[in-house]
Amino acid sequence: MNIVVCIKQVPDSAQIRVHPVTNTIMRQGVPTIINPYDLFALEEALKLRDRYGGKVTVLTMGPLMAKQALEKALAYGADEAVLLSDRHFAGSDTLATSFAISRAITNLGLRHAPEIVFTGKQTIDGDTAQVGPGIARRLELQQLTYVTKIVSVDLHAREITVERRSEGGTQMLKSQLPCLISVLEGVNAIRRGSVADALRAARAQIPTWRAADAGIVEIANCGLRGSPTVVKRVFAPTPRAEKAIQIKLNDDQCGPLVDEIIASIFEHQPALEASFQPNGLT
Repeated sequence: MNIVVCIKQVPDSAQIRVHPVTNTIMRQGVPTIINPYDLFALEEALKLRDRYGGKVTVLTMGPLMAKQALEKALAYGADEAVLLSDRHFAGSDTLATSFAISRAITNLGLRHAPEIVFTGKQTIDGDTAQVGPGIARRLELQQLTYVTKIVSVDLHAREITVERRSEGGTQMLKSQLPCLISVLEGVNAIRRGSVADALRAARAQIPTWRAADAGIVEIANCGLRGSPTVVKRVFAPTPRAEKAIQIKLNDDQCGPLVDEIIASIFEHQPALEASFQPNGLT
């Protein structure tokens, strides 16, 4: 089984800064980590590789420093890694990013077409959850999102069964391969990686693909030129002037407490109380 895992090196969310002119994330001087959701996707890929055999290739798009994330993925046990890095990719939104990554996956598939492409649910710097579905749409893959468990894989029938989280509970889905799976957090325990894998990662020569290496000729679809998303302004929410009202709670006075809370809500929101009157509610 050939599997591709798309990961991203992201800035530590506690130290993110935004450029005041371009409104893009400033990465210089900010500590970086592998996107936490992507680690769960990587672990699922490694578990399938260990069970069915094959190869796990990790792919990321970013600056040259993103090789650190790929080296970490190799240390966890991934077989190969590829960095997609070109100045033409700078400033890419989710549409341009999914375009470039899908072309790179197609280029990987010229040698070994992947049965499964894994992504995390979303990234902690963008929080859009759009790149995974965008890749699936461009590659015409079956799309399985918010997956919490891989139940079974039948390589002969080329079928996979998964559980996914939905608003109404849990869904059981069966899909044909190839497919793209976006993984939720907490679905597995991420392995530590062996000493042999750590040594292999330290010696690894990770290839860096520019746009041409990934088979991309439509440069206008990459970077800022290929990104229709425009950020007009970035600002912090204005703190509320009103402070929260605290009501002391006694364990044996739940009933009076509820009445007090309702009375307090109606006192501060008289329009809400009036809205109940036409229905005869008091």
